[in-house]
Amino acid sequence: MKYELLGEQGDFIMENPDLVSGLYFPLANEAGVMSSISPDLGGDSKMDQNSFLLPPVSIDNLHNDRSSRNIWCRINGKELWSLTGRSAWQQAKKFSRYKEPVVLEAGFMHHKITRISEEIGCKAELSSVVPATGETVELMKIQIQNISNEYKNLQVITAIPMYARSADNIRDHRHVTALLHRIKTTDCGVLVTPTMTFDERGHKRNNRSYGVFGGNETQKPMGYYPVLGDFIGEGGNLETPRALFESCLDVKGANYETGGYEALGGLCFSECRVAPQETITYVIAMGYGKSEKDLMENCCGFLSEAAFDRCWNETKEYWKDKVNVSLQTGNSEFDRFMKWVSFQPMLRRIYGCSFLPHHDYGKGGRGWRDLWQDCLALLMMNPGGVRQMLLDHFGGVRFDGTNATIIGSGQGEFIADRNNITRVWMDHGIWPFLTTELYIHQTGDLGILLESNSYFKDMQAVRGEEKDTLWKPEEGERLKDKENHIYTGTILEHLLIQNLTSFYEVGEHNHIRIRGADWNDALDLANERGESVAFTAMYASNLDGLAALLAALGAQGINEFQLAEEILVLLTEDVTIYDDINRKKEILAEYCNKSIHQVSGEKMTIRGDRLQKDLKGKAEWIYNHIRETEWVTSKDGHGWYNGYYDNSGNKVEGDHETGVRMMLTSQVFTLMSGTATNHQVREIVKSANAYLYRREVGGYRLNTDFHEVKMDLGRMFGFAYGHKENGAVFSHMAVMFGNALYRRQASKEGYGALFALFDHCSDFEKSRIYPGIPEYIDASGRGVYHYLTGAASWYLVTVLTQMFGIRGYYGNLTFRPQLLKEQFDENNQASASLEFAGRSLKIIYKNPEQLEPETYQVHGITINGVSYQSGRQDSMIEREHIISLPEHQLHIIEISLNGMGRD
Repeated sequence: MKYELLGEQGDFIMENPDLVSGLYFPLANEAGVMSSISPDLGGDSKMDQNSFLLPPVSIDNLHNDRSSRNIWCRINGKELWSLTGRSAWQQAKKFSRYKEPVVLEAGFMHHKITRISEEIGCKAELSSVVPATGETVELMKIQIQNISNEYKNLQVITAIPMYARSADNIRDHRHVTALLHRIKTTDCGVLVTPTMTFDERGHKRNNRSYGVFGGNETQKPMGYYPVLGDFIGEGGNLETPRALFESCLDVKGANYETGGYEALGGLCFSECRVAPQETITYVIAMGYGKSEKDLMENCCGFLSEAAFDRCWNETKEYWKDKVNVSLQTGNSEFDRFMKWVSFQPMLRRIYGCSFLPHHDYGKGGRGWRDLWQDCLALLMMNPGGVRQMLLDHFGGVRFDGTNATIIGSGQGEFIADRNNITRVWMDHGIWPFLTTELYIHQTGDLGILLESNSYFKDMQAVRGEEKDTLWKPEEGERLKDKENHIYTGTILEHLLIQNLTSFYEVGEHNHIRIRGADWNDALDLANERGESVAFTAMYASNLDGLAALLAALGAQGINEFQLAEEILVLLTEDVTIYDDINRKKEILAEYCNKSIHQVSGEKMTIRGDRLQKDLKGKAEWIYNHIRETEWVTSKDGHGWYNGYYDNSGNKVEGDHETGVRMMLTSQVFTLMSGTATNHQVREIVKSANAYLYRREVGGYRLNTDFHEVKMDLGRMFGFAYGHKENGAVFSHMAVMFGNALYRRQASKEGYGALFALFDHCSDFEKSRIYPGIPEYIDASGRGVYHYLTGAASWYLVTVLTQMFGIRGYYGNLTFRPQLLKEQFDENNQASASLEFAGRSLKIIYKNPEQLEPETYQVHGITINGVSYQSGRQDSMIEREHIISLPEHQLHIIEISLNGMGRD
């Protein structure tokens, strides 16, 4: 069993997907509709945590619940057929030779199921889409064809439960909140408007209406089952609804009103006499509105086949245009797989981490890392609005270097935790710099560092160690100075604070404390004595990178910077302090205590060369400290870096009485940061291959089996080995391992890490997921938590900027390909189409001598057939030359590779 990719735009087809558990597909738009749909039309639809139209589902509900977007067909007044397969008799035949064949056809934000019953003599097609044009509605087109040789009388009845409230009420106050429902029928549907909401926000007047409407060009429903209990009847259920087994349907008419019950989008259409091979069509709209009028305006304009088809085509075209990165290599399956990888960051911007059936945590929205990492993919595809996005995101940084952890729905909206739950992730200062650095190189916009924003303010102070008891919510969530004015600092200042404060927050081994966790949220039990060597290495890289950006500003004549005077204590010319753990803690405390409630508002001027020296000195100290203290060697002769200390103060990795302990994260960031020497790169690869690599589950596992529930390090060790953070192939870190290897010129090994993940995920028999990358691959090889993973952004960025080597350098376009010989097609070419500097480009690499990366270099460049010579270096096109190209057309850049060796 597998799916087949069709064409070049991500569409695919699959037979009998209903025989695989746990499959779901995203349907959404940028107006806030977030739906999930399974092969039997299970799943849910919601606008946010408190506004679910369909009952909320988690992964187990997909096979346990009877609730779905069910469509019934009554044939000749007697037989009942579920177009979704959700009838008791169809379920009973599912694993027999009488199972009905089902075919799925899907692509970006559109989904179609075809079901054929030879026994009934009918074929059904159910097409689902959420309009890209922004209406808050999910649409379904129902088509039933009479495939027999006889006339049939067909009557369609929908049975779509309307939950119409917060997911919090799925258990708490489930019945009581149904008492709030006010249910009405109109001439084309059923709507429900709760009077109030009961959820974590308290008891409030409700201002949202929900509804299910239906019809076609000539027909409206002839009656309704607006109450769920009336439809299923005494002793019935949604797969055997008693109402449909009655000799005469007892439906309600238009303008019926009731309340206090669970609602149902139960629309009954008049019986139709259908000739052989004739098809009948209806359109169903399931939607939301700020009022009943708004709801009907959103939905009723789609209740015709022509309107649906127009929406279907517009939505397909819209998302096809949004996914504007294309590859052509010697592996067409990989090229088409990359279409879905490119689409996934868009899904995460819409769904956050919590609104598909594998919802990991939280109640919607995105986390701090998500804000920054999702921008990585945007910089590759749709960079237009990224500048303002980055500026707004910096408003979540606190003056003590930590950050807000509750992200609002609006861009740049950060919310104080009213429960005052303090948790600091030590890696959070890493990601803003990495994303900003990529933005600067892609655009050349060093000026963003000199833009200003405010700082986030709440009760949390001194990096989560104390509370600011003077702060009150009514003061607002932006830091103020002693004059009670909102304080602002440059983006450079924000970045310096994040990275310098982290430098000083060290544990007993002089590495940065892990605090609540690092990237691995499940390393959450080492708050007192735990240290993250892995991310300490990455902070060194950030400090180095900040110095490089300051040097670039200096080259533009910008050599002096205004910074908050409080920062001065974090800058020191006495490098002996770096070895003194107690003195470092004192410096951090002195800095933080100056800004518990307010800052002075005073600025100091500091020269760029002094800042550079300070930053580079700190970075170099970290590199040397880790190299001298954290390289471990096993009794088997393998070597790698220890990345952690536990809450007992012990080194985590190396030989142990229960077996070798090795963690992939430790290797990723010592490689990526440049901490590992060139010789150590090869040693780390050998060790990872020996201890972490398992082809049968998709590549590099996150860690070896510790054979211990390690309560002094993290909850991950309570998970069964091979699942989630405890030894699964965790896509995000597996991809970053590939990225790190490419950065260290280990082309073959980097490709191997990425290819292993692709190869596994695209093998449906193993991964059991639709195209794309899941959060992780479990011990059985199944992909879990599909779609919503930061791994997709990193995979796309790695393929384009490292594998293809197409990346910006202070706004200029450079080419440093690391494509292996096997990745070129039969013409010895490989290409990538993308947007850069506002121009659409197709970059074609030509490798006529079939060379490997270590033996080729860029030899010649043509733009639209005209030879190009840079005034700076052979493998670069200067930005001004890109911008001079005409807009709104595709420009072909051809790059010849020859065998002269690397530059």
